Amino acid sequence: MATTQPTVALSGSKRSSIPDAERLGPVSPDERFEVTVRVRRCRAIDDAPSLIAPIAERAYVTREEYADRYGATQADLDRVAAFATSHGLVVVETSRPRRSVFLSGTATQFAAAFGTAIDHYAYHGGTYRGRTGELMVPADLKNVIEGVFGIDNRPVASPHFQVLDTTIASAVASPSFTPPQLAKLYDFPIDADGSGQTIAIIELGGGYRPADLLTYFTGLGLANPTVTAVLVDGAKNAPTNSNSDDGEVMLDIEVAAGIAPKAKIVVYFAPNTNKGFLDAITMAIHDTTHKPSVISISWGGPENTWTTQALDSFDAAFKGAGVLGVTVCAAAGDAGSGDQNPAAGTPDGLAHADFPASSPNVLACGGTKIVVGNNRITTETVWNENPQSSAGGGGISDHFAVPAYQAAANIPASANPGGRKGRGLPDVAGDADPQSGYAVRVDGKNFTIGGTSAVAPLWAGLVALANQKLGKPVGFLNPTLYTSAKVKATMRDITSGTNGAYKAQVGWDACTGLGVPDGQKLIAALKSP
Repeated sequence: MATTQPTVALSGSKRSSIPDAERLGPVSPDERFEVTVRVRRCRAIDDAPSLIAPIAERAYVTREEYADRYGATQADLDRVAAFATSHGLVVVETSRPRRSVFLSGTATQFAAAFGTAIDHYAYHGGTYRGRTGELMVPADLKNVIEGVFGIDNRPVASPHFQVLDTTIASAVASPSFTPPQLAKLYDFPIDADGSGQTIAIIELGGGYRPADLLTYFTGLGLANPTVTAVLVDGAKNAPTNSNSDDGEVMLDIEVAAGIAPKAKIVVYFAPNTNKGFLDAITMAIHDTTHKPSVISISWGGPENTWTTQALDSFDAAFKGAGVLGVTVCAAAGDAGSGDQNPAAGTPDGLAHADFPASSPNVLACGGTKIVVGNNRITTETVWNENPQSSAGGGGISDHFAVPAYQAAANIPASANPGGRKGRGLPDVAGDADPQSGYAVRVDGKNFTIGGTSAVAPLWAGLVALANQKLGKPVGFLNPTLYTSAKVKATMRDITSGTNGAYKAQVGWDACTGLGVPDGQKLIAALKSP
């Protein structure tokens, strides 16, 4: 039986329905689902040397050490578990490093436990189980619980890839590049192959076919990579057809493994919900079996579609990755500075940063368009075929403050009326325009695909090469990229183009960040910045 005690609103949990959604009515009282409750750290993490020291001097915490240093206390997990069981909820699992209590129960039980109504909604993309307003928690757990995820199961992210439309006359003659070709164009080292590294890829839909991978990599003259699927929260490796999210999954694998062919690739499949996304991220970060050294994320959405508790809890997870020496690369978006593709609803006309790329603890990856002649890049500009639907994302966060490493980067105020200064993104860039896209294979067919979805695994592959060459993980790259003159000088600045509200310029900008890499020079500079 539930205990009676004072309750308070959980900070950051306020939620609205999707703008065009229609409430259909309450969910069935006995509908069962699972929820993740995130709890506080046992100690602060901001001063961890692995987040701020030069890479050569960093001593990373092992995954085995992490729980005691920066995880949850068992006492806090037990308090949340006791509260949950008092409402009849089942504790499926608890995890100190992931700071999570995983619960199972009925809609009635979760509604009572967290003081919310749970309804079904219809919207332009389908239906979802949702809630509005704030969640309530016991007053004595107010400072223990950081977030509750899974009561609402609306889709939270979109894949940031675009297939070249070959029905357009200009597209038919557009060049495409294999990942090894792009590695050569960006001067990635040829004496590294990612051996000893593991690249994690987060996927919220779609799947891959091993036969396609074998055909693709045989065609590149490369050994077939080692690819492993990890299934989170009941998700599956579920390939269907080439018009689906399979394009995202195959693009990510083929780019990452094409850059670092001897690296192990581990694909974490999860449902496209805030719970699924977060659980996949924390699973990858704290995976003691596969131990990824870099994570690639090609899914995201405008910051204003996320709850505050989600923004903060994801960001905290990424900060934990840095302590472990894990680099997180995230796509900055494919719909320009507005980050709202008209196909997903009616844009509001404002500028939006894409999350999770807007997290200060992520390497945000923006997009360019390249022109190649005589096996070299002759022109590189901001990707912008259409500023609302086919352009590199970037901008100013409305939630995260300017991080210390960007203090001297001349981050402007947001382009929105009364815009504030906040974390600027992207940090780096790479080829993303479908007009100069990536030659990939999806469900038995060959395509040219672009999007910042390709830039995240491109950079993840480069990080894997750097880790191999340096003999240790580079970890959280952002402070070194921004504050080391030697490292920053290895980036080629992109100074031409716009993504809508922002223009490229000399130095950092909200279109392509610090620019694109010279791979060999970057790795050499990281060795002794």
